[in-house]
Amino acid sequence: MTGVWVVLGALAVATALGVLWRARQGRVHAVTSASTLPDEVRALLAPHPAVTLVQVSTTFCAPCRQARTLLAELADRTAGLHHAELDVTDRPDLAKAVAVLSTPTTLAVDAHGTELARVRGIPNRATLLDALRPHLPAA
Repeated sequence: MTGVWVVLGALAVATALGVLWRARQGRVHAVTSASTLPDEVRALLAPHPAVTLVQVSTTFCAPCRQARTLLAELADRTAGLHHAELDVTDRPDLAKAVAVLSTPTTLAVDAHGTELARVRGIPNRATLLDALRPHLPAA
């Protein structure tokens, strides 16, 4: 009987952790402290758009492909928005430098290299646009 309780307890803990993890994915987190971006990231910034969405991804990341499609489409349809991808498969030092622990992670960076927001997982299109609207040119 004790084994049954152990299994049920383990399932309850695993379920709670899974729900917590899912709730945090795709949420836009405002960046509160300014950090210096590495030169590899600064090189991806477009000079004219107000905001560049830098997608940090890896080669074998399935959600990265979905995020790439969503972000590229969003950038194509939104004035002042640019999408760039940074593959950190062979560059764990670069992932550490931008404090990325999982992929995909999207960094919203202005033309001056200031990080405005960060999204872990596949972004929610409407939420991301709402967060970036103050930084984009008026339509």
